[in-house]
Amino acid sequence: MSNTIASLNRKLNNAADLKAVVRTMKAMAASNINQYEQAVSASDNYFRTVQLGLAACFHQREFISVSAQPQHKGSGVIAAVVFGSDQGLVGQFNDVIAEFAINTLEALPGRKIIWPVGERIQSRVTGSDVEEGSRFLLPNSTGAITPLIGRILVEIETQREKGNISQVYLFYNCPKTNANYTPMYQRLLPLDASWQESLAAIPWPTHSLPEILNHTEEMLSALVREYLFVSLFRACTESLASENASRLTAMQRAEKNIEELLQSLNQSYHRLRQSSIDEELFDVVSGFEALGGVSHGKPF
Repeated sequence: MSNTIASLNRKLNNAADLKAVVRTMKAMAASNINQYEQAVSASDNYFRTVQLGLAACFHQREFISVSAQPQHKGSGVIAAVVFGSDQGLVGQFNDVIAEFAINTLEALPGRKIIWPVGERIQSRVTGSDVEEGSRFLLPNSTGAITPLIGRILVEIETQREKGNISQVYLFYNCPKTNANYTPMYQRLLPLDASWQESLAAIPWPTHSLPEILNHTEEMLSALVREYLFVSLFRACTESLASENASRLTAMQRAEKNIEELLQSLNQSYHRLRQSSIDEELFDVVSGFEALGGVSHGKPF
């Protein structure tokens, strides 16, 4: 009986320690969500501004044929930048985006290469029919996102100049309400005529139509660089916000399960402890009655 009680006591201590870890992870996820949601909001606003700047260029029809990006002869290979997570305890976060990316890429013609961003997503894409290329580590704060985006852009430009890739897609989880997320993708390159026409179709928000007077090519080139940067930045921040939302949900679920386990263990512990006490009292009473019976049986 004592061994069973000791075992339950150890389980209670382990569950309490695990609950403390879960509460810490939950607090960290809640704190991180705030900074990444702010980054998402800022990147959305800036992305909209860059789009309007490009639309201002392309609203003038004579500039539609202007090449916004140096064209390289590609091999028809598609490079896919897939944002996952470096850490665990995120539920199905990595599985969802990995499956979505692989299924989407398999429907496209030609050879594909995945560039995973995050250690956890790497294991999800390894072993699929899609090849694995360069690997990147996720930042642990909003301040470290910009250097990551810089490395990805350098890799994209290097591979395009070598003619190793011709198209680039972004795959990431986008945060939704109630701590949910949904997988998304965006074609980043090439910046072809259809891309230019889609921007030219964006309605201007005011009645005063824009006009580019001087340095059109320089303006267009600068806006294209910002477009590529903010597209990657936005994908990364939305993925990080979704990751922490998923972790928060997983920790809330784990905390609830641990509390139920603790309640069950406590009930079992107290029940066994009470049974042990009852048995000890029964032994005492039985011994007392036995001694009392012997005493009454002796003549004085």
